[in-house]
Amino acid sequence: METKNERVRRQVNEYLQGHNVATLATCSDGKVWAAAVFYVWDGATLYFLSAPASRHAADLARNPQVALTVQEDYADWPEIKGVQLEGVASELSGAEEARARRLYGEKFPAVGIVGKVPATLVKALAKVRWYQVVPQHLYFIDNSKGFGHRDEVLL
Repeated sequence: METKNERVRRQVNEYLQGHNVATLATCSDGKVWAAAVFYVWDGATLYFLSAPASRHAADLARNPQVALTVQEDYADWPEIKGVQLEGVASELSGAEEARARRLYGEKFPAVGIVGKVPATLVKALAKVRWYQVVPQHLYFIDNSKGFGHRDEVLL
């Protein structure tokens, strides 16, 4: 029999695998920032890419603590579902970067298929850095169960 934590973890995995864009919040020097990033989720870690000169990448270099949300643009509050997490972000290299690239290419085939990627995108991808976010706290929001209802996934 599935425990509540296993059920919520399954819901989170399905939700994150079924969506593409996360809002990443960073903080550095007492200033907060939020940016939309395309991501891939492997069941325990979220991966994304970004230009190293972006404000959020610069923030991550100084402060790896992040918050992140994934949700749709709902019109009615009882329909709201989504994921909130707080965690630690880090830049990837070596085998970890190769794994992130592979997973990203599987989710976004236009990025992963060399020869089918437009030259402008190839140039852009050559300049990005790959990052991971390892959750420390993870929640599934489901307002169909009541306003502000959220379940924590025990990690």
